[in-house]
Amino acid sequence: MTRWATLAIGFLAFCSFPVTGPAQAQSGDGWIALFDGKNLDHWQGDGNANFAIDDGSVVAKDKKDAKTTAFLISKEKYKDFQVYAEFWVSNDANSGIFIRCEDPKKPGAKTCYECNIFDTRPDPSYGTGAIVYHAEVDPMPKAGGKWSTMEITAKGRDLSIMFDGKQTASVRSGVHTEGPIALQFGQGVVKFRKVAIKPL
Repeated sequence: MTRWATLAIGFLAFCSFPVTGPAQAQSGDGWIALFDGKNLDHWQGDGNANFAIDDGSVVAKDKKDAKTTAFLISKEKYKDFQVYAEFWVSNDANSGIFIRCEDPKKPGAKTCYECNIFDTRPDPSYGTGAIVYHAEVDPMPKAGGKWSTMEITAKGRDLSIMFDGKQTASVRSGVHTEGPIALQFGQGVVKFRKVAIKPL
């Protein structure tokens, strides 16, 4: 066997294994699957839509009003944690992951920390990858039309977001200290296919 043939075989063997980045750590020790495409046991709706699992992803259906935002809210409260989510949104979508929500019946940017997914927000400084009203994003990444990941770390006053493996926002803030997580289904098409959390 020639030297080049040996190298080629070695290269093909390497490529046969998936290359994983930091985001894949969410399946290790300490991580809890809040949504794995099979059931919604860890969640409750806010009454503004029916939530269903469609091809392994959770989607909002039959919204009471097309302009009304619907939320899927975790049954448990969380204080210090890392949360990982995989999602797909359309180019015109308005979504986000809300953490430490003070009032689970009224999730919003002023009652929770809103980790935004909104490519077409009129003020892009608080668009996709930002923490609305707390940490701006520049440049703003785009989420529309593809599967993306968001990793959020909340430990004490320190908050940060990793979007598709790159940090987009970080801030020190003590406004909200504990509460449920809420997944936003605003406008456009929004799908979440995995959500995992690791208490810190």
